Amino acid sequence: MTRHVLRLEPKEDEMLFKVEILIGKTVAVDAVNRFFFGGKIEAVNIEGWGYTRYVVKELGPMAGTMMAAPPGAENVRRFVSLGGEPYLVRYNSKLPLVVYVPEGAEVRTRLWRTDSAALSVDEG
Repeated sequence: MTRHVLRLEPKEDEMLFKVEILIGKTVAVDAVNRFFFGGKIEAVNIEGWGYTRYVVKELGPMAGTMMAAPPGAENVRRFVSLGGEPYLVRYNSKLPLVVYVPEGAEVRTRLWRTDSAALSVDEG
């Protein structure tokens, strides 16, 4: 396992932000199909500290759609992540984001931001 630590920069209103954790590998695949790895991210509480770390125990196997690639098409190198819904965590610049993954796996993040204005829903 390898440990990845992300320190987030302070924001004025951190409640407006979420961090998406992406775990995967850069692999050679055809350019036509969509691919993903099996596996899941587990939130683990660090006993006695009250902090959360995120652990992926196993990455794989890789699966994907099965569309036929054009004859002679070359493979491309692409980041392939875990399948399923986006894994979003609260933005908190006071604590580092700690992720443990199998050797050779990559950790990437994506920042999500919302607007402070809330929309009302009409009865219907």
